[in-house]
Amino acid sequence: MNERRGIERELKRGSLELIVLHLLAPGEAYGYEIVSKLTSQSNGTLEVTDGTLYPVLYRLERAGFVHVRWETPERGVPRKYYRLTEAGRHELAALTEEWTTFTKAMTKLLRS
Repeated sequence: MNERRGIERELKRGSLELIVLHLLAPGEAYGYEIVSKLTSQSNGTLEVTDGTLYPVLYRLERAGFVHVRWETPERGVPRKYYRLTEAGRHELAALTEEWTTFTKAMTKLLRS
């Protein structure tokens, strides 16, 4: 069972940037929204913690793929919102193409 968890962890690690970029494509969101969308849109199959999500968001920000803005509501805590940049949209397209090629190859392999 530990081996299986390792495989799941590696698959998530390899696809998280694609997942986050995809979830930000419709518009900006803050961290908790991204986690919630991921969980709900994958029917709970894919779940991430803040400790996993934020390093990905920081990498995407440093790479210029997401833009960040802070919003401080009258009540409550400030929220950091993330949205795709034009470079982020190009990266999303490239990663989506790579993922599609990979999954097609894996499907073909597993059916043979």
